[in-house]
Amino acid sequence: MKKIVLMLLVFLACHSVVKAELTIEITEGVEGALPIAVVPFGMPGRGQPAVDLAEVINADLQRSGRFKTIPRADMLSRPTSDREVEFKDWRALGVENLVVGQVESTGAGTYQVQFQLLDVYRGQQLTGYSIPTTASNLRSTAHRIADIIYENLLGIPGAFSTRVAYITSTRLADGKSRIGLNVADADGHNPETIVNSSEPLMSPAWSPDGMKIAYVSFEGGQSAVYVQGVYTGKRQKVTSFKGINGAPAWSPDGRKLALTLSKGGNPDIYIFDMRSRKLQQITRHYSIDTEPAWSPDGKSLVFTSDRGGKPQIYRVSAFGGKAQRVTFENSYNARASFSPDGKLLTFVTQDEGNYRIAVQDLKTGVMQVLSQGRLDESPSFAPNGSMIIYGAKAGRRGVLAAVSTDGRVRQRLALQEGDVREPDWSPFKK
Repeated sequence: MKKIVLMLLVFLACHSVVKAELTIEITEGVEGALPIAVVPFGMPGRGQPAVDLAEVINADLQRSGRFKTIPRADMLSRPTSDREVEFKDWRALGVENLVVGQVESTGAGTYQVQFQLLDVYRGQQLTGYSIPTTASNLRSTAHRIADIIYENLLGIPGAFSTRVAYITSTRLADGKSRIGLNVADADGHNPETIVNSSEPLMSPAWSPDGMKIAYVSFEGGQSAVYVQGVYTGKRQKVTSFKGINGAPAWSPDGRKLALTLSKGGNPDIYIFDMRSRKLQQITRHYSIDTEPAWSPDGKSLVFTSDRGGKPQIYRVSAFGGKAQRVTFENSYNARASFSPDGKLLTFVTQDEGNYRIAVQDLKTGVMQVLSQGRLDESPSFAPNGSMIIYGAKAGRRGVLAAVSTDGRVRQRLALQEGDVREPDWSPFKK
């Protein structure tokens, strides 16, 4: 019965940190993806910015799996505004939408970025913006433009400007392991290590405002829950009771953390108020209750429990009370979290002897297995609900993978060396 706890607390014992960009490989896209061309942006005057904005935008859209981008070598011309576009040439290439733009230097290290999204078949502009930016923010500006294009064409916000937190590990030359808590842009660029340790780190969880990350550290040989400022570096210890302190999850308003604590002798779900520092016990059961996650409205929690004999997902009011079982298909279901709209749950399920990522419609109860690995874990929804990022295995290495909620788009994110695991997708910037 204690196997769940052992899996949760010991699984990262061999990991250490690598500060390197994640390399993203699209392994499967949507058949019939929208054909789009992102033309290299023009730059009046001398000099070129250090970042090729069109290349970043093109990579974002292609990586989503929803767009088929046109190689630059196939472009018959390279217009920088709608006035220069010969729409018939782009129709001949089968392009449905066209992105053109310019980057103008406005001073020392500052730029004005203009872009237009054009409907090739109607021959008209769908949207266009002029965005001031700086040299250090050119990549983030390109991600913002990709978000605008994605939302305009697909009707849901893009998530290219978001970030991902994850645990990395590498074995050092002296044979020891070193663990790190890292954050990077959603495309794997700009990685930062915000916590280094020679002891296991696990369960990173973004705060709703994207400013802090809660996580578990085993420094000193004892588990404790910490909250770390992503940009300030300020750290606060939340709980360090005897026994298990694990699986932190932020409430939607950012005022509370749901936790797994065994301070009472058995692993149960608690809620910690960040202001008053008061604890409220939510579950009281002789079984193992762990891995809490909040519903988007903050009224309930889901968690993993073996109270039925094997790990399954249960739901309980955020004020406590009787828990209701949610999952019934397959003998193992764990590590659940809600989609941003609260309609779906994603979790790890045992499927044909493998541990894979699944989603379940909370209204119908229908479950769908999305991933194809053997040891997939730690699923986390993108803030627009379109994708799920999770940990996977590639040979003996830990990698990250992502799959669309309909299972049709798949990606793999890996470090050049070392392992990466336990991802958590950030919320939208506020």
